[in-house]
Amino acid sequence: MTNSQRDFKTSGKITLIAWSILIVIPAVLYAFSVQLFPRIELDTLFAEAWFWITSSGTVPYGIITGLILLIACYYTLTRQQFIPLILTVSLSMAATLSLNHFLKPFFSEPRPYAVLMQQENLLNLNDFYQADNAVKKDKITTSLNLLATARADLVLSPAIKKHWQYEVGYSFPSGHTLFAVTLALSMGFYLLMAGQTLFPLMLFSWAIFMGFSRMLLGMHWPQDVLASTCIGGMISFASIYLIHKLSPTIAVLQKLSATK
Repeated sequence: MTNSQRDFKTSGKITLIAWSILIVIPAVLYAFSVQLFPRIELDTLFAEAWFWITSSGTVPYGIITGLILLIACYYTLTRQQFIPLILTVSLSMAATLSLNHFLKPFFSEPRPYAVLMQQENLLNLNDFYQADNAVKKDKITTSLNLLATARADLVLSPAIKKHWQYEVGYSFPSGHTLFAVTLALSMGFYLLMAGQTLFPLMLFSWAIFMGFSRMLLGMHWPQDVLASTCIGGMISFASIYLIHKLSPTIAVLQKLSATK
């Protein structure tokens, strides 16, 4: 181990601190009942910037984001460092996607923008969430056309309007936050072990901004982001621990593949 590299314990502590910071931000918002939607003008360049951050976790762009980050890690780390990283990311992503798919219909929490639509008498939430996705999108499109008259102060950019029409599922948990937090912590840990600092910091910052983007754009409540950050961190640390325990077996398989 070179002087710039960090051991497993030290990297774990730093990652734990990063996770704590990720948790504190939505926890404070939730504790003081602070809602970030609708607090910004949604037809400005500022709002568009938040939309592009949120798009980095939206299919298919989320897949592209993950691939770009994996490629960057591949060229940053040695083969010995990269293999446990990609195994951890694969395991944590599989767990995250599965859990997100299960939890949304279980909690059945409406999104902030949908609640706003109901408050303006533009949408019936009971009818809306009982419909299939195609009907939901039609209902949101109709409500958005009426929103321009009901709330002249709330103007959406075309991109954000399209995003509302696309994201018609339940609110809890935040899949985007789960994705960003799990990926950032899983990758960040191994990058820290390799002696990297700036790359993990960028990943942790991206995860923070992702949570903010979901709240500012009316897609999630603070409690959604808070719970997703907690769940994402637990999945990441469990995956890291499991792959670490399997590291002797992984090392043997690496040696066998190298001799072929």
